[in-house]
Amino acid sequence: MSGLLQGVRVLDLSRVLAGPWAAQLLGDYGADVVKVERPGCGDDTRTWGPPWLEGDGERESAYFLSTNRNKRSITVDLAHADGQELVGELAGRADVLIENFKAGTMQRWGLDAESLRQSNPGLIYCTISAFARGSSRANEPGYDAMIQASGGLMSITGSANADGGEPQKVGVAIADIMCGMYAATAILGALAERADSSRGQTIEVPLFDSQVAWLANQNMNYLIGGQVPGRLGTAHPNIAPYQAFPTADGHIMIAVGNDRQFAACVRCCGLTQLAQDARFRRNQDRLQNRDALVTLMTQALRKGSCEHWIAELADAGVPCSPINDLGQVFSGGYAEERELVQTLEHPYNDKLPTVANPVRFSASPVDYGRAPPLLGEHTGEVLADWLGYSDAAVDQLKRAGTV
Repeated sequence: MSGLLQGVRVLDLSRVLAGPWAAQLLGDYGADVVKVERPGCGDDTRTWGPPWLEGDGERESAYFLSTNRNKRSITVDLAHADGQELVGELAGRADVLIENFKAGTMQRWGLDAESLRQSNPGLIYCTISAFARGSSRANEPGYDAMIQASGGLMSITGSANADGGEPQKVGVAIADIMCGMYAATAILGALAERADSSRGQTIEVPLFDSQVAWLANQNMNYLIGGQVPGRLGTAHPNIAPYQAFPTADGHIMIAVGNDRQFAACVRCCGLTQLAQDARFRRNQDRLQNRDALVTLMTQALRKGSCEHWIAELADAGVPCSPINDLGQVFSGGYAEERELVQTLEHPYNDKLPTVANPVRFSASPVDYGRAPPLLGEHTGEVLADWLGYSDAAVDQLKRAGTV
């Protein structure tokens, strides 16, 4: 691997999504990421299908493939002392360790940050948990949907009660993904600090805390305004009109961000007079009279097709978009232009598709050198690279059931 993090070793002891997502990002940027998995079964997400990628009588879930590229997989039985000792050796050679075991597990195995840093003081140790270790909720489990619910996201997602709506979760595990993003940036910050101090750090990123943190303007709407925000469907709590509208043959998204765009929008809709209407002249007026405005715009927009309105609004400089499904996203010219789908060589498919990392560096391009690994595919290779183990030593570990 090459790139920004070339030479950085990451030991990924995490499972499912938040931790693996962070580790995949580090791998994209050039780190040597070693994923430690349970012998025989591996990461839970290997079984989260269909759909499956199949080959040689085996199969891999699309879910697992989405979050584990640019990693090498080894299997280690952490339930036994020899496995714990082996992971301790690997941690002694690592720059970064990521884990998301239940509270107390790593301490019980002697693999907690304090123990590992005795032999590796520069280790950056990142813990991802549902709720903060040491807190009153430390022992509670947490999956993405639970965190979306308990962390406030579902209370502001979905159609309003008045429209017959109910709370909805986001269509991907966004609480996990955003937690992984926070973890990756924290690790990068700790690596930068270590370059000066030579010391490691312990990082904790709870799913609940990160979920609350990225509610952004909705948080501040409550903290400043004092009112609990509710569900608005596709509408925006602070801007109007900023939502999906029905047309004669579907829906389009209109995202008006200022008064100039509003004037252009209503002019396109044949409602020019609304730009000077006291109810709608300023954004704050439009928010107070949102229902009346939406009714008038809906009546006008239903008279034309999606294609018609998108062309008209785009020509007028009004932000708008069709509501594309993923088939349309990946078949569009922009996706091809930007090479949003990359291909990787995998034992089951030599042209395995993967979604590109969106970051483009001028001098250190993202590396797509490794497909998501088969379970334990690199056990011998990693033990030789990191620890200098001979083939005979690896075979002995295999016979003992340690790897």
